[in-house]
Amino acid sequence: VVFYIFVLFAGIQIAYYFIFLSVFFAKKSPKNESKSPISVIIFAKNSAENLRNFLPNILTQNYPNYEVVLIDNNSTDKTERVIKSFAKNHSNIRVVNVENNEAFLGSKKYALTLGIKAAKFDHLLFTEANCKPVSENWISEMSKNFSEEKSIILGYSTFAYEKSFANFLIRFYQFITSLQYLNFAKLGIPMMADGKNLAYKKTEFYNAKGYINHMKHEFGEDDLFIQDASNQTNTTFTIDKSSFTECANSSSFKNWFSILKKKVLLKKRYQFKHRFLLGLFSVSKLFFYVLGILLVFFYPYQIIITIIAAYFLVQFIVIGIAAKKMEEKNLIYFLPILDISFLLIQISIFIANLTSKPTRWK
Repeated sequence: VVFYIFVLFAGIQIAYYFIFLSVFFAKKSPKNESKSPISVIIFAKNSAENLRNFLPNILTQNYPNYEVVLIDNNSTDKTERVIKSFAKNHSNIRVVNVENNEAFLGSKKYALTLGIKAAKFDHLLFTEANCKPVSENWISEMSKNFSEEKSIILGYSTFAYEKSFANFLIRFYQFITSLQYLNFAKLGIPMMADGKNLAYKKTEFYNAKGYINHMKHEFGEDDLFIQDASNQTNTTFTIDKSSFTECANSSSFKNWFSILKKKVLLKKRYQFKHRFLLGLFSVSKLFFYVLGILLVFFYPYQIIITIIAAYFLVQFIVIGIAAKKMEEKNLIYFLPILDISFLLIQISIFIANLTSKPTRWK
């Protein structure tokens, strides 16, 4: 019985990895070449250095008609001064200064709401102050996917490469999460997004009543918004390399883990089918490893090792193809270790959230 349960979970894992390939072989739909005006919205809080480093990559985009909405959320560093210096030389910058509001103290969603309302154009493209487009055609590639039917565009964002194992862990976790939300969107089940590279029409924001359903939650301006606004027909994605964004790494692995721990709590607000699909991926991976290790000692080990080897072969092929397409080729060098680490991170987050409550973001 245990052996057949092990085979079942191995099959589920392999099925997920084949699903992860589907996005790369999707039939390409006709692109919109009309180049509608775009409002690029960037949230900034104490981001002076990041804006100095990354804003020029957005201000030099190869796109005929766009504005950059810079939201300064009550920063206490030199963010305001940096924004003003850029605004002097670029007429397409629109500045939104957000003062603390007692009802929405320090709320990113409140600040973003003001920025969205201030945006001049109906087509909105979001990124973060610590991110940069990898191409001067970023706006163009993201906007091509808008149509009368498609009003929400999911993009891919990665973290900058560094020579450290923590960097590999962070980028691999981001990579697998992105494969999940991109492929589920391709299958008509949009459930998540990455606010560091996300576009939608302003009308979708108002139809979903903005962030009102989760305004009190610290995070979720991307995935909880998708839960409210996305459906099978209005959401699409792009994996064109010119559409990617790259973000500076978190200050430390501990800081990244702390943020991730808070974001995972938001999954309680996902639709049941979304929680089931995401949970099945993690649970099947856990039981695959646990039962595989146990059965090596109590079952003909040749059979168990063959199944485990088949799993790693499929994973290596799928992740290899996906990593090459997503410009993450060096991730496959440590694949088995990263896969196990991915699972251990999820277990650690589960335990941490059981034993402690995250503090409020400031």
